[in-house]
Amino acid sequence: MSEYAIEMLGITKTFPGIIANDNVNLVVKKNEVHAILGENGAGKSTLMSVLFGAYSPDSGKILINGKEVKITNPNVATDLGIGMVHQHFKLVHNYTVTENIVLGREPKNKFGILSLDEAEKKVRMLSEKYGLQVDPKAKIEDITVGQQQRVEILKTLYSDSDIIILDEPSAVLTPQEIDELMDIIRLLQKEGKTIVLITHKLKEIKAVANRCTILRRGKYIDCVDITPETSEQDLATMMVGRPVKFDIEKKPCTPGEKLLEIKSISVNDSVGVEKVHDLSLDVCAGEIVGIAGVDGNGQTELLYALSGLSPVTKGQIIMNGKDITNMKIRERNEAGLGHIPEDRHKHGLVGGLSVAENTVLKDFYTPKYSGKLGVLMTEKIFANSDKLIEEFDIRSGQGSITPAGALSGGNQQKVIVAREISLSPNVLLVAQPTRGLDVGAIEYIRKRLVAERDKGRAILLVSFELDEIMNLCDRIAAISKGSIVGVFKAGEKTASEIGLMMAGEKSKEASK
Repeated sequence: MSEYAIEMLGITKTFPGIIANDNVNLVVKKNEVHAILGENGAGKSTLMSVLFGAYSPDSGKILINGKEVKITNPNVATDLGIGMVHQHFKLVHNYTVTENIVLGREPKNKFGILSLDEAEKKVRMLSEKYGLQVDPKAKIEDITVGQQQRVEILKTLYSDSDIIILDEPSAVLTPQEIDELMDIIRLLQKEGKTIVLITHKLKEIKAVANRCTILRRGKYIDCVDITPETSEQDLATMMVGRPVKFDIEKKPCTPGEKLLEIKSISVNDSVGVEKVHDLSLDVCAGEIVGIAGVDGNGQTELLYALSGLSPVTKGQIIMNGKDITNMKIRERNEAGLGHIPEDRHKHGLVGGLSVAENTVLKDFYTPKYSGKLGVLMTEKIFANSDKLIEEFDIRSGQGSITPAGALSGGNQQKVIVAREISLSPNVLLVAQPTRGLDVGAIEYIRKRLVAERDKGRAILLVSFELDEIMNLCDRIAAISKGSIVGVFKAGEKTASEIGLMMAGEKSKEASK
């Protein structure tokens, strides 16, 4: 019997204009947590998609438990005991949690009629056993992004997979949910599962991985043991090929006039439940104000209201001295509002359009890109896109003509960030800007946000990464149950104190 659960030897996979995997080797021992680390576009997800049968390799061979196999489609992978949690969810939004989990292997009674009762019981049992709380009868469209991630993990557990691939599983989770995920991975390993973990987060690798394979630009770089002595700095350097600074270098801010004034607004969610209650906050020119809170405390609804995606039920939004409370989205954009959304697929990109088209989604109709009779000037659109691809290091196989949906998650995020920053908005709403990015890209995006601040922009940042909030922001507003419970300057509160405020404890000394 082989000691290895997975042996991928000499795997090469090409797409038009790019070699995604270039003679890559991956050897995973049975019952280990094996991390795959690499930059955005390094070929990590492609390699795992080959293992799961979503892609066929151009060359190379795969052995599972010492036996060479041909994995021609995901059904073959599932039969071999391989399950995959994709970075971009594979869920049907108008189906229930249970219907998504059993899709393709629906349970039927003796009369051939669909019977979900037993499946729902098993889903409930698995969710309780692994701490993946989710209602088996809830529709996907009605649950949070974090809960959708849990459904993806439950799909693999329901199939009794022995090898579980987790592709950026924590990208949409809160810090608390990430801690729970690490416990789940440890539990799965104790039960004899083999885990392949794709992640950019070095702390996660240090927390649960036994070994780590590093890829860079489609090539195998090294495989290292993860021990208490393993340096995050060394891993980061191997990943991006240069030293990376984890600390954010920025000079003290010099706030100017108030560019965004949120005055006692209340906002309901899609089913009419109030999620933001009587919230007030100001953001000045030349500062970054961060909102610190646990997911589900009104941050999403607040940004929806500010950007025009949702109406406010009470209060006022003033930007650049103008009341924008009831303005349409395009009018807000034209008035100087930028928005890097939380959900890049739902609100940030059109996957079927090219990178070039996505970079001008907000201003394609202006004289800059639209000529007489509304005819688009494609040469100028592509020139703009080529410039942004180079400036923001967007890895796209065919350059500007590449469909945005074909990019890796991190590179999709770079397209959105590039578009929004290039429009030079006076006020920039930023939600989870570094979600799914590698450490090199995180370093760059944070530098760009600080540079925008230094140009006099007013930036409102929502992030579930408390370290990011504490290091990047000039002022921090803690939110709990839809209300601001304290506003203070960066450095005035410890992480523990902020955590208590996020849990609802009001700050006595907080000042706006």
